[in-house]
Amino acid sequence: MRSELVYSAAEKVENRFLLATLTIRAVKRLHITSTRTEDTANRVLNDLALGNFLEIKTPELKPMPPIDILSITPAA
Repeated sequence: MRSELVYSAAEKVENRFLLATLTIRAVKRLHITSTRTEDTANRVLNDLALGNFLEIKTPELKPMPPIDILSITPAA
């Protein structure tokens, strides 16, 4: 079942949003139009559970610029 595949893949990728992103990107790249999308998704989840596609390189986050204090003056 797919829920078992998701659970086993989630053991390798703890962040569920990252798991969803990895899964959909791999499905988009590996899907062949003559096959069912569900089968491709199952195969990707199985591969993730086995440790494939796990070279994750997250971009370095830049600090946000400080926000200037707003001064509100009444209209004359």
